Amino acid sequence: MAIAKAERLMNLALCLLGARRPLSKRELRDSIEAYVESVRPEKGGSGSDDSFNRMFERDKDDLRELGLVIETVENLDGEVGYLARRDSNRLPAITLDAEEAAALGLAAKVWQQARLAGAASGALQKLRAAGLPEDVDPYEGHAALEPRIPVHEAAFEPLMLACRDRRPVLFDYRKASAAHPEPRHVEPWALECWRGHWYLAGFDRDRGAERVFRLSRITGRVRSRGTGFTVPVPDVVTVRETVAGWAGETADRSALIRLRSGAGYPLRAKAAKVRELGDGWDELEIPYGHGLDAWLVEFGPDVVVVEPAELRADVVDRLRAVAKG
Repeated sequence: MAIAKAERLMNLALCLLGARRPLSKRELRDSIEAYVESVRPEKGGSGSDDSFNRMFERDKDDLRELGLVIETVENLDGEVGYLARRDSNRLPAITLDAEEAAALGLAAKVWQQARLAGAASGALQKLRAAGLPEDVDPYEGHAALEPRIPVHEAAFEPLMLACRDRRPVLFDYRKASAAHPEPRHVEPWALECWRGHWYLAGFDRDRGAERVFRLSRITGRVRSRGTGFTVPVPDVVTVRETVAGWAGETADRSALIRLRSGAGYPLRAKAAKVRELGDGWDELEIPYGHGLDAWLVEFGPDVVVVEPAELRADVVDRLRAVAKG
């Protein structure tokens, strides 16, 4: 079935690109074998134009989504025709300097572990065929670098597409302090990666405010909703600042914790002060912002919060939620 559809789309694209004038639905139906068979009962068709019309509209939308520019033209008799002009569907010559080529190679390398790996690799091959310098090495002088953005969450791809298409989504989300997930109806803005974790920034319709969701806490399937966005999407800089704040990257005060010796190196790297307490424990003063409680929970029994009291209470609540399952 997939091969048959691909062949049908290819034939339709060739007809539209090769035509010197707009072609009507009737002409396209009579020119493409798959459309002819869709109306022939002896070929398994329905015998009416309804199945052809539905098939043609789907194929036309698919080609447009793939990037083919299809014009709709109405003649003097009111008949609608379709045409894909070659000049509208031809990319200009690609000219890239060494730095631009290196940046593209680096970008393709970054997505090696994600579902985008195949698309990135294919795009790079097409660019090389179109003139991307073969002798450009994006890692020249940086051979030890292995830039990668790991993507293991099943929710990443549907959310990425929803952000691109501006489609609201519905998913079940389990907060770190909750034992069970809750449904969330969200207008997705952007996906951002912080400290190796992916976050979705968007507008939570049920709460009527912007929210940030960690993808690893999304359970089940992400479902799309057909209705449009109700609030404007902030610019990318504002969205990143929002994610940074929710992910604990912005801090306006300090917290005092006890950390087991030889553990918690990321916390030690953030610490403003470190003092040895003996008996296998150290005392650290670290920046305290939104999301710190969730980060501390990840270190389990190696961390004890001394102050402030609200941070200690938040960490205890999260640990109790984890214990409840």
